[in-house]
Amino acid sequence: MVDTSIFSSILEHYQGLLSVYTAVGIMAVVFIGKRLLLLIPAIRQTQALNKKACEERNTRSFYPRVQKRVRVWGLLTDVVIFALVLPFCLTLEAQPWWKMLLDIFAILMVYDFFYYLTHRFLFHDGPLGGPLIWVHAVHHQQRNPCRADSSYLHPLEPVLGLALYAATIAVLAALMGRFHVATIVITWVAFSEINLHNHDLMEEDRFPFKYLKYMSFMPK
Repeated sequence: MVDTSIFSSILEHYQGLLSVYTAVGIMAVVFIGKRLLLLIPAIRQTQALNKKACEERNTRSFYPRVQKRVRVWGLLTDVVIFALVLPFCLTLEAQPWWKMLLDIFAILMVYDFFYYLTHRFLFHDGPLGGPLIWVHAVHHQQRNPCRADSSYLHPLEPVLGLALYAATIAVLAALMGRFHVATIVITWVAFSEINLHNHDLMEEDRFPFKYLKYMSFMPK
């Protein structure tokens, strides 16, 4: 006889609707945020510069194929995360603002720490590079990267990155308690946009955009 109590317990803790709210929230923040940022002339100039570079790259037959393959694998990984991980990590219960800020800081710092270790020891370090240098080598085929190159990857790389983010949330939720939907929306948008901006072509070199330019030109 199958012990249905296990399944009942899983279903009791499964908050699938909150995962849907999170996905909608992420899309809404990205949609509104991009339109607000484009009101700033320097941001519009940066977008135009990156769009032109992307159009030039898309004339190469292999470039759109690599991008499409990564989008498919990334979407499949997102589906797994939103269906099987986040429903056990989310809440809509009211939380003090300081706790949400602490949660956001903890998620981003823990994720970034382990992403650094992954990037360094799997993709770069070693006499011949890391054990997965052949994966990361696809990304480094592009010189003078533009925003679109953030997704010019071997499909295993976005899967690893997203899985690491999901694992960070799952482990911290087990230690710190469930995270508010707004917390996950903010951290998801933040880690995604930072990764995109790291590859931006940016010419604006005056305050307050000087550091943004420095971020985009940091060694990857």
